[in-house]
Amino acid sequence: MARKARGATGGDHRPADPTERIIAAALRLAESRGWGEIALRDIAVEADMPFAELYARFPAKVAVLAAFSRSIDGQLLAASESEPPEGSARDRLFDLLMRRFDLLQPHRDALRSILQATRRDPLAAACGARSLARAMASTLEAAGLSAAGLTGLVKVKGLSAIYLAVLRRWLGDDSEDKAATMAMLDRLLNRAERGVALLHCRRARRESAEAAA
Repeated sequence: MARKARGATGGDHRPADPTERIIAAALRLAESRGWGEIALRDIAVEADMPFAELYARFPAKVAVLAAFSRSIDGQLLAASESEPPEGSARDRLFDLLMRRFDLLQPHRDALRSILQATRRDPLAAACGARSLARAMASTLEAAGLSAAGLTGLVKVKGLSAIYLAVLRRWLGDDSEDKAATMAMLDRLLNRAERGVALLHCRRARRESAEAAA
């Protein structure tokens, strides 16, 4: 379960890129005022941007969240290219998911507010599910595991369930080393690995029996 320490990215500077500025403004407002209490126009004011310009890029708050998720995906994939995860498939997934939490760490309070609000918003929840599926598919591919086809869909759903469970633990994990988060992720990935191994064993026995028949 050992992993290399990585510093989380973040800072108080205002990004020059309009999309990054909008995302940063939205996250600041989510943390300070609550995601359910802000509107697109509030984000435009916080980003120091004409509302028409913001609306042309993001016609809804869920679109801002989707852009944030894609940004995290891109950072994670770039990091995995420069420093590929090592070990077994289970170890690589562990490393990549913990890297994702490292990237999210500066925004933890904002994410807590967002998740609380989206539980009461079916549209936001649906959009979040699509972003989650995309994120987990890219994580599987970065770990060297195919996310294509029906088998890939099963993998994406399984990894999504693991990630969501660990995300809730991470949101309440105030320790510096995130030991509780890592322990839960380790346990759930081990359980999934045993389940896959058992499935392969049963399939091999069935195929052997059919061949002998």
